[in-house]
Amino acid sequence: MDPMDSGMQYSPRAPADWDLSDQFLPASDSKKLEKTRLTGKVGVGIGLMVFAAVLALVTGLLVWHLHVRRAEKIKKLYSGSMKINNMRFQEGYEDPNSPVFRDLAAEVVQQLKIIYLDNPRLSKYYKNSSVQAFSEGLDENKESIIAYYLSEFKVSQGQESVVDSDMTKNEPMTSKAGRLLNQEKFVNMVSGAVDSRLTKTTFEKMYKYSYHAHSGENNTLQSPGFPDTPYPPNAFAEWELRADPGFRIRLDFIKFNLEENCRKDFVKVYDSLAAIEMKVMAEKCGHYAPNEPLTFISSENVMLLTLVTNKDKNFPGFRAKFTQIPQDLECGGKLIGLNGTFQSPDYPSYYPPSITCVWNIQVPIEKYVKVQFNKFYLAEPGASPRVCPKDYVEINKVKLCGVKLQNTVVSSKSNTMRVTFNSDASFVDQGFTAEFQAFEPSDPCPATFQCFNNLCINPSLKCDGYDDCGDNSDERNCTCGKTQITCKNSLCKPKMWQCDGVNDCGDNTDEEYCGGCKADEFTCLNERCVSGTKKCDGRDDCGDDSDELDCESVSVVSCTANTYKCKNNQCINKLNPECDHEEDCEDGSDEATCVCGKKPYRSSRIVGGQDAQEGEWPWQVSLHIAGKGHVCGASVINDRWIVTAAHCVQDRDIKYSLPGVWDVYLGLHNQQVIGKMTELRKLKRIIPHPDYDAYTFDNDIALMELESPVPLSNNIWPICLPTASYSFPVGTNVWITGWGATREAGFLAQVLQKAEVRIINSTVCGKLMSEEITPQMLCAGVLSGGVDACQGDSGGPLSFLGNNSRYYLAGVVSWGDGCARRNKAGIYTRVTKFRSWIKKTTGV
Repeated sequence: MDPMDSGMQYSPRAPADWDLSDQFLPASDSKKLEKTRLTGKVGVGIGLMVFAAVLALVTGLLVWHLHVRRAEKIKKLYSGSMKINNMRFQEGYEDPNSPVFRDLAAEVVQQLKIIYLDNPRLSKYYKNSSVQAFSEGLDENKESIIAYYLSEFKVSQGQESVVDSDMTKNEPMTSKAGRLLNQEKFVNMVSGAVDSRLTKTTFEKMYKYSYHAHSGENNTLQSPGFPDTPYPPNAFAEWELRADPGFRIRLDFIKFNLEENCRKDFVKVYDSLAAIEMKVMAEKCGHYAPNEPLTFISSENVMLLTLVTNKDKNFPGFRAKFTQIPQDLECGGKLIGLNGTFQSPDYPSYYPPSITCVWNIQVPIEKYVKVQFNKFYLAEPGASPRVCPKDYVEINKVKLCGVKLQNTVVSSKSNTMRVTFNSDASFVDQGFTAEFQAFEPSDPCPATFQCFNNLCINPSLKCDGYDDCGDNSDERNCTCGKTQITCKNSLCKPKMWQCDGVNDCGDNTDEEYCGGCKADEFTCLNERCVSGTKKCDGRDDCGDDSDELDCESVSVVSCTANTYKCKNNQCINKLNPECDHEEDCEDGSDEATCVCGKKPYRSSRIVGGQDAQEGEWPWQVSLHIAGKGHVCGASVINDRWIVTAAHCVQDRDIKYSLPGVWDVYLGLHNQQVIGKMTELRKLKRIIPHPDYDAYTFDNDIALMELESPVPLSNNIWPICLPTASYSFPVGTNVWITGWGATREAGFLAQVLQKAEVRIINSTVCGKLMSEEITPQMLCAGVLSGGVDACQGDSGGPLSFLGNNSRYYLAGVVSWGDGCARRNKAGIYTRVTKFRSWIKKTTGV
């Protein structure tokens, strides 16, 4: 045991020849004591003794620093594997308690000891090793076994990097002293430091499971306690998964619900039977939708799954199924014809590690080949997308990787092309989908515009102000029209974007000379201009107190329309303080009800179309009329109340104002499929806003009370209601969702749709919509057209993601001029204007 570990501390002692019973300068009678001048001899003696004491103290401190402190050691664990040649795998090697396992494990431990002791940098720190598991070696020409081990070192402070370097070199095992048992028997040693989060000493519970899959069997595993109880706190669990030789392990997560922060609770999947970091396939946390492809495939016949939890906020956990699949996957081949498609193995599931696929494409002799990637996800932590040292696609001797290459086109100058996909031993991703096409060399984009990256787009998209090519080549060398802004950088942008508060040109041309405030002035919310020095000076210079909002320190201020009111009726000067994990109100009411607006599932990256993922928008509601099906949308605000548009409940051919005619579907994803997570409710009452104007659509909002409460779940969850002072900045991206028509006068969507649009300046919106905008309305859209709400989306949510990672109901889908028309906006009911009415009516 190290001295510091045993609690030993340096304690200075008096010199050995000091008699502690002696008294210096004794005086039996203090009255007779007189001041006398010390003789030189006595002074020297005292000085020598003081010097000796100081010397002893310094010496002791040096001894402690050089020997005790330097002796402090750090425990380091390394996991690894090695191949054992010329041995046949036996069934007993799967059982750590069997005699054959123990015998071979002892031989491996002895071999590791010799290796480490033969290295002068490792020998002084090495403590012991243990074998975790064995598996079959998969050599074609000879039998072998793979041993997975764990080695412990006690390393001096400052020497960790030296030991790490020697333990991760993975060089062929050699011995200068020639002490190896058999250098031909033990080969291919691979090792690395274990993730320190897996070796904490604070774990209260540890679990270990071992399974062997067989053909025709569907096996399941789950986190401890699932589904009846959350997983335990401060726990570590691992699952060893095996398949027969010649097969791979396929692991499919059916349910997955962990804490969102991977620094707290997480799972790691390894392409190994030991936690070797250079063989980690993925690290996951959070919550994935049921239809989210969270599937992993091993490179050989083994896989390790680990779970780590911290002390608090434990979640339901996960359930997964594992099967064995043939070693041969659909990967590469010869592609012949005018066009076709190909993809990475098992897309959209995660491709396996350590795989290489080659596609040889051939089109008719007189044509050339081009390949377009429709989806492309080849990212790995720490890997540069410019160099692509790990996973990549190679075409024409150029390597491609990363996640920003959707719609990338690569072409050849012949009728053949070779495409190679390669994954290394660690961190897998979802891969790619691609299509190849033959084209005439003289006309690569017939009847379309050819981008610099060889993508072909509709000619009408050229010079429209949007980067449709992805490389901005469709916006170069343009002559701007009368309805466009001519930016200084030669780009053309829609005229209606001028002076909307957003830098659309990129060089701020569209926001210059707008008659607004000067650069050194502050723009008040009421559009007054005050000196920038007056911001947060304690005085209301704007007249609406907006110059005193959002200051460095939070303070109580006079209540205005722009301030946040706490439950105790005090107002504070912080913008949007709700649920930001800081108690700004004295009574803590700004953090009191923070259970809304969280998307339960991690967002999928498969977003090429507009289909939403199941459960992605859990506050979305579908309102049905018997015999008509879906009519309008709505939003969940608690377990009993929903918000929709007032125009949805106005009587026409049907008495839409009667609660009994409506069927309310919550947790619905596909209009043709009523899933297990879907809840059907009838309505108790409908309350349209009393000031709704059917002619102008002003105050277009209504409340609906469910006949009975709905159980909140991952697929049914309330969206946050913004306070009356909540700020939704112009230019901010927001989301519209619904089953409305996918085009003007078209049919309703079967699967829930989503689209990202932008909040538009009210002044600009008024010009777009013939000045029919009121203060109770909010504008959002994409002015180039093509993205908008439409018939059937009415009443649905306009969802805004706040800085606290919660979604707020910014608006309710109300009206528009057609659907997705150019330079036309979608109009939404501004929910902040109705916050007090909603509170008074529902209590929410």
